[in-house]
Amino acid sequence: MTRTDLGMPAFPEAAREAVRDGVLRANLRHATHTIRDKRARAVAELADWDRLRAAGKAVKDHTLRHLDRYLLQLEAAVTAAGGTVHWAVDADEANRIVTELVRATGEREVVKVKSMATQEIGLNEALEAAGITACETDLAELIVQLGHDRPSHILVPAIHRNRAEIRDIFRTEMGRWGRPAPDPLGDDPRELAEAARLHLREKFLRARVAVSGANFMVAETGTMVVFESEGNGRMCLTLPETLISVVGIEKVVPTFRDLEIFLQTLPRSSTAERMNPYTTMWTGLGPSGGADGDGPSAFHLVLLDNGRTDTLADETGRQALRCIRCSACLNVCPVYERAGGHAYGSVYPGPIGAVLSPQLRGTGSEIDASLPYASTLCGACYDVCPVAIDIPEILVHLRERVAQGGPVTRHGIRVRIRPAHGHTAERAAVRAARLLLDRPGALRAGERLLARARRLAPRRLPGPGAAWTDTRELPSVPAESFRDWWTRERGTPQ
Repeated sequence: MTRTDLGMPAFPEAAREAVRDGVLRANLRHATHTIRDKRARAVAELADWDRLRAAGKAVKDHTLRHLDRYLLQLEAAVTAAGGTVHWAVDADEANRIVTELVRATGEREVVKVKSMATQEIGLNEALEAAGITACETDLAELIVQLGHDRPSHILVPAIHRNRAEIRDIFRTEMGRWGRPAPDPLGDDPRELAEAARLHLREKFLRARVAVSGANFMVAETGTMVVFESEGNGRMCLTLPETLISVVGIEKVVPTFRDLEIFLQTLPRSSTAERMNPYTTMWTGLGPSGGADGDGPSAFHLVLLDNGRTDTLADETGRQALRCIRCSACLNVCPVYERAGGHAYGSVYPGPIGAVLSPQLRGTGSEIDASLPYASTLCGACYDVCPVAIDIPEILVHLRERVAQGGPVTRHGIRVRIRPAHGHTAERAAVRAARLLLDRPGALRAGERLLARARRLAPRRLPGPGAAWTDTRELPSVPAESFRDWWTRERGTPQ
């Protein structure tokens, strides 16, 4: 369903390479620990955080249950405000719509606000194939683009880069896209920010077309909402004549009042700020329809499905659509901290990517079949999620799908998929466990036999189990089973 980074090796292989990179691990460890410590302090300031979290969950769940109604209400409100709504079933259709809209303006360059949806569908690459240059204006996205790189974090796409690397990228690449970096250029953050500011200011002033996403869409008013920290979004959303927003259908909320919840929870969970530095809202065209140069004179909203309706059909997996892209789960995940975002083979890395990508894209590829296993199931991601997505529950649910196959919804049709390759031993072990657990007598006999043979326990497991014991010690077998201990201490159980 999405094409971003498909064809990558399975997560274990990609992660194995990543953990050997000492610079990458140092960058990730410093950044994630800093962000999560600041977030914890920001959240602790609110005595009603748990109630805000529950309220956010309730709003998102209600919206998902009635998504069809709210999307039609949104379309009507946007249209009444002078905007045009387009519906895109997948990445190809969304890219085609945006490309045609840009071509109709006669422009060959667009400026972009940071957008996960456009990364998901590979919009930059589609525009490039059509002879249109898409210029990222978010500082971290600019670093990724100039470095011919891929995002590795939802909030901080260039989290894997340090200051010296960024300086070198600016020195060698910035001139190829526009205004070159000042000479000399050091690695002081202020120097780097000023170089980006000068480079981007020229693009803002000449841009006639902008592309954005949105953090939220308000159904009752048709209002788009973008949260950002740098002001680049404000420049893109107000200066160009044509504005095209590509937004996932799950980003809608019913009423303007619902934003009150997320205005408190999203900044604290993402950037650890009490409020967002820049919160831009717009409804349709500019105040005078763009005629006086105040705001865009043409606004297009592309509503993107791209696997979301199929995900909505899964009673357990649909809760992933609550995600407000705060990235808090990435910053507490021990697997992400060591492997980095590129190993996930998706624009959505970390715990949320491990549950969202296999649902949007299916589990047919090697990388997507491996993502539900890219977790220790420690539950830290659920604890910090501001909309209470039970990521461990979805991971286990998807692991069952990968190993066992079964019914899923694809392109709106209920189909049955086959188990992924390489899980034969796992299925056999589960069947054996089921047979044993259904027979208490056999289980008791097996426990006693294992206890008596504990001195013969191997240090390493054979066959498929060898991969597990390559990095772990087998736990020692107790001298007696729990059942025998209970009988000895408390008497025969009923």
